Amino acid sequence: MLKDEYLITDAPLKALTVFAMPLILGSFFQQVYNMADSIIVGQFVGSSALAAVGACAALTNVFICVALGAGVGAGVLVSRYFGAKEYDKMKTIVSTSLISFLLLSICLGVIGFCFSKGMLRVLQTPDDTAVLYLRVYFVGFPFLFMYNILSSMFTSIGESKIPLGLLIFSSAFNVGLDYRMVAGLGLGVFGAALATLIAQGISAVLSLLIFLKRMKRYQGSFRRFDRQELRTMLRIAVPSVLQQSTVSVGMMIIQAVVNPFGTQALAGYAATMRVENVFSLIFVSIGNAVSPFVSQNLGAKKTERIRKGYRAALVLDACFALLAFLIIESLHTRISALFLGKDGTELAYRVSGEYMKWLGYFFLFMGIKMATDGVACFA
Repeated sequence: MLKDEYLITDAPLKALTVFAMPLILGSFFQQVYNMADSIIVGQFVGSSALAAVGACAALTNVFICVALGAGVGAGVLVSRYFGAKEYDKMKTIVSTSLISFLLLSICLGVIGFCFSKGMLRVLQTPDDTAVLYLRVYFVGFPFLFMYNILSSMFTSIGESKIPLGLLIFSSAFNVGLDYRMVAGLGLGVFGAALATLIAQGISAVLSLLIFLKRMKRYQGSFRRFDRQELRTMLRIAVPSVLQQSTVSVGMMIIQAVVNPFGTQALAGYAATMRVENVFSLIFVSIGNAVSPFVSQNLGAKKTERIRKGYRAALVLDACFALLAFLIIESLHTRISALFLGKDGTELAYRVSGEYMKWLGYFFLFMGIKMATDGVACFA
């Protein structure tokens, strides 16, 4: 019995907790990328620059959802074949998805780079600095895409600690590089975007090298590209992309409503969005942990464990929803100050405070939805 197979052998609550915790920590460190940009830019450049970075958040989240949805499509099949010990098919899926989604990420990156200004104009973004930040982001989009696909594959075989270790390393590197480029070299928003690109690139390359080495453990011949497996993967990935993008598109519409109120209102909104993303990704991570659990147990023909796993996920959701509520209710003013700094106006603080006061009441419902989605994609 491989140690990676604990999702089909250990008690569901224990297995999901052990598996989900690195994902939750990983989601936090992934947000450190964005928070480092926002905090350092807000403290050393000003609230107007923070507004420029924040203006890109809703738009970039839509593209991130494409990467996450692609990862779900590949991850579901990888975990299913892994649970059934069909390692030849598993490696075929790995190769097919890496080739297909790398080409897709390059195409999306080129499209995003060329149409950055037009997309921000539609959102009524008040600062042209955002265009520069967004274009640098799209240059690094293949790295972001590759990392998310590989991270999903790691979790699909029951390994969530390797992506966490890589995220901690790259996040720490990104914070240091952010500080150097923004505060030290005075490169402003461009420096923050460039630091993130470099850190993501290093993380993606290291992930690829480690994953390829890991695949050597599993014996079996495989095909580099299989059209039938690609079609199967897309039937799972496309609904996942649409499902996740719905929320991001909604947030993008809200962003377009906020933008005309000016940079200070946008700065307050952007600060709170960063906080919301940190807590939201906890529940997304629990939902992402449910999918490999269900898929591996389906592959191993242990369907009786699926309902127990779903209940275990709801327990985790309730615990983290309570923790998020307590943190936000007691520290929301200090959290706003961390992003806005001394340059933040009374309007920016008021927008941030009013928005944040309502956040904590809704995380439990988000957790229930994400856990249910993790099971429903197999129905």
